Amino acid sequence: MRTTARGRRDRRRALATLLASAVLLAACAGESSAEPSGPTLPPDVDAILSASAVAMGDVTSVRFDLARSGQRVYIDQFDKIALDRVVGEFAVPQSAQAVLDVEVNDSLKTQLAAIALGDEVWLSNPITGTYETLPEGYDIDPSKFFDPENGWRPLLANLADAELVGVEDGDYHVRGTATSDQIRTITAGLVRNQDVGIEFRIDRVTGLVASCAFTTDLGAGAIDWTLELTRYGEDFTIEPPEDLT
Repeated sequence: MRTTARGRRDRRRALATLLASAVLLAACAGESSAEPSGPTLPPDVDAILSASAVAMGDVTSVRFDLARSGQRVYIDQFDKIALDRVVGEFAVPQSAQAVLDVEVNDSLKTQLAAIALGDEVWLSNPITGTYETLPEGYDIDPSKFFDPENGWRPLLANLADAELVGVEDGDYHVRGTATSDQIRTITAGLVRNQDVGIEFRIDRVTGLVASCAFTTDLGAGAIDWTLELTRYGEDFTIEPPEDLT
């Protein structure tokens, strides 16, 4: 069957209409994803930080993802195991499990697993993979990466030089300076002995921190850190390892 010129024009118009509708729907979807789900906190930095301090202090569980780039940061006393990234889950009062991306002897990239329950901490052996009680000389306790009451609440409540930068991707962008004690607490001791400027993304409705980024220097060069926090309030199963040696 031959297609008439009118038929071709009709099909082109229909296709153009369909494409325009698809673009419009995609644009609407993108806009709605950044829209707040309820009443928002007022755009005042003191009000935002006050609400965020309360919200973060009340957290019962969360998934954390801390990544490092730049100069190496070692987690053992012999400076043999450098941390690249740690991803894990935390639950109150003091339980956590995490997978650590590490570099051994500045050459071999591998993963370690860590579990913390109360005062007990277990770390997988980098060679055998079996869990062992955290050896002396290792400074890594996954439960310390998130301390709602003693870490996040005072950090946000006492943030110095705080300013509201604006709204980015639906979150408040807040900038400020944390004291050396505060930054040491929220990084489980990986960063110490220096005040640090931090960029926060804070949910405009809940006040919960979505992410933060900061740069430190331990003397050998700059270290860039990013921390993402998700899955607030979810149930995580954190149990002692079965293959203890």
